[in-house]
Amino acid sequence: MTQKTNWPQFGALVIVFFFWGFVAASNDILIPVFKKAFSLTQAQSQLVSFAFYVAYTVGSLIYFGVSKLTGGDVLNRIGYKNGICLGLVISALGTLLFYPAANTGSFTLMISGLFIVGLGFSLQQIAANPLAIVIGNPATGSQRLTMAGGVNNLGTTIGPLLVSFAIFGSLATATTQASIESVKTPYLVLGLVFILVAIFLWFSSVPNHIDLDRLTTEEAQDSRKLIHRESAFAYPQLVLGMIAIFVYVGVEVATVGNLPTQLEQHLGVATSQVAPYVSLYWGSLMIGRWTGAVGAFEVGAGLKKILTFVAPYLAFGVVLLVNTLAQHDMSQFFAYAGVIAIMIVVALAAGGNPARMLLYFSACGIVALCIGMLTTGIVSAYALTSVGLFCSTLWQCIFTLAITGLGHNTNQGSSLLIMMIMGGGWVSLAQGKLSALVGIQYSYIVGVLCFAYLAFYAVRAQQAIKPQGIDLAEVAAGGGH
Repeated sequence: MTQKTNWPQFGALVIVFFFWGFVAASNDILIPVFKKAFSLTQAQSQLVSFAFYVAYTVGSLIYFGVSKLTGGDVLNRIGYKNGICLGLVISALGTLLFYPAANTGSFTLMISGLFIVGLGFSLQQIAANPLAIVIGNPATGSQRLTMAGGVNNLGTTIGPLLVSFAIFGSLATATTQASIESVKTPYLVLGLVFILVAIFLWFSSVPNHIDLDRLTTEEAQDSRKLIHRESAFAYPQLVLGMIAIFVYVGVEVATVGNLPTQLEQHLGVATSQVAPYVSLYWGSLMIGRWTGAVGAFEVGAGLKKILTFVAPYLAFGVVLLVNTLAQHDMSQFFAYAGVIAIMIVVALAAGGNPARMLLYFSACGIVALCIGMLTTGIVSAYALTSVGLFCSTLWQCIFTLAITGLGHNTNQGSSLLIMMIMGGGWVSLAQGKLSALVGIQYSYIVGVLCFAYLAFYAVRAQQAIKPQGIDLAEVAAGGGH
């Protein structure tokens, strides 16, 4: 009998996905603020992203090291739910640093606080991503992770607006300067919320333990072909997937992290008016993920097709509504509905197959960045913002492909993948440095190279998985039942 999704457990779990997005997107508001307040270069301003995302690497290395030294997987010992709660407490401790950092005007303390927040997020991600996949039918695991990503991007849509309000004093203001002290309040409040969420999850029905070997067996069309290896490093889909996560997070974060400077230099957008563009970028990820999440619902094929067209425009409506309530003029973004239509067609062509989705969306990302580099004005802004649409389902696709067939090595593989989130810092830093040589607009060639690797991985991962008796085309087809 096909296992159905446990929606109450899944609903409680996705709360942490919301806050990952909220904080990550809010960093894009901090970048221009810190750049002006501390007189930073473009490359130095990207240290905000660098500190936050490198924390994922450090956290994952700690997890991997402790597991090895103790001779057992950390999450299998303390439990998945407990691991998420511990991660939330660590992140809450990081927000406390914003108080002395703001009072002393210390950039070092500011990014140290973000580093500790990211450290907590790394443990949360190691536990939560596999949980999202196994709370239900493995055939719809990728779509369920996509749905969780959609909630993540609800956070990324709201985060920049609320943090902009807290820093600048209003949601739509002509002020371009902000006091560093105004940064501490939203992050202290965020820390309190982290503690409250940890308490809620502690008493929720989210499972503490999962059967990873059962997951792998149910994925396979022929379980006799499954390969059981001692280390996750022995699986090529995982090793190549680590690089894929690095460049995916890199292009996602670097594109929007450098967007404020691009808008200021080429569209004359003031720092305080960047929020709606940043919100639309992260909202684009929500739009794409709501589209991809349709496959997780246990409904008929006809209704799924209807929802595939309805869901993205509902998400677009949420983005427009939130920004309109924030007193931003969103009329200039109405034509963006046409770009969303292109994304829907591409998603339908992928048919729920994670490898095919990764290939098609990566190709679209290359086209979007090339248009963004070769055009000017609102067309360039649309193109660069649409990178959010085509990044939307890539995390889920890569993560699903990389841990497929790993069995008892899944947790180890998950920690290694989370470690590679550091790409968000390194790629942002690389693009920031390249912009000093070729200009901000042409620095987006870095993103083109990232998408090119992702297209390669889409093909290679499928080749690596098939010998294990796992046919992704059949898994995708089974996801509709």
